[in-house]
Amino acid sequence: MKTFSGFPPGKVRSASIPEPVFTELIPIVDDLAELKLTLHILWRLGQQQAKVRYLRGADLVADQVLLSGLGDAPAEMLSAALERAVERGTLLLAQATVGGTSEELYFANTARGRAAVEAIARGEWPDELEFAERPNVFTLYEQNIGLLTPLIADELREAEQAYPADWIEDAFREAVSLNKRSWRYIRAILEHWRTEGRGEKTSRRTSEADRRRYSKWERTR
Repeated sequence: MKTFSGFPPGKVRSASIPEPVFTELIPIVDDLAELKLTLHILWRLGQQQAKVRYLRGADLVADQVLLSGLGDAPAEMLSAALERAVERGTLLLAQATVGGTSEELYFANTARGRAAVEAIARGEWPDELEFAERPNVFTLYEQNIGLLTPLIADELREAEQAYPADWIEDAFREAVSLNKRSWRYIRAILEHWRTEGRGEKTSRRTSEADRRRYSKWERTR
């Protein structure tokens, strides 16, 4: 059994969950994957600042924290859990074109969510519905590594000032693809790119030499 080491000392960011989730929804959810998905999506939507909030299907497929809790076949479990959550009415699904690409958009079943889905079904893009922003460094960390600590948060803020947003996102993606889920490793990738240049490495798998180099930088920093 995997165990929980406890909440870290100091200030920890909190998530706001609507009360009906506990009084009306959880009592009727009878599937563990659906429950995990529901709580995770509500947490992620709660991090957004837009008036009308949504997640792309592609966002969820790439969410390593979510997938890590969905067993040995996470893609299949995710698809089934999304289908159950939509059928139950917890989530609303809309098909829309975003940036020239057809996307599945998931909304919480709120008044604003319902209005947005109805507008999209009419072929309109609601005025209050903003395009989903690129995830910030804190979101990337929580989605791909785990719970933030105050010390890590300070380092992430420094990295956000020092590196372009696309570098940070690509470095997280690189580390996850190599199953190196640590901030030290991601920071080593960023430092290597800054000193040696990125070249074309972001478009192909990292070479074995680069893996060794990143690991060496990780150990020495």
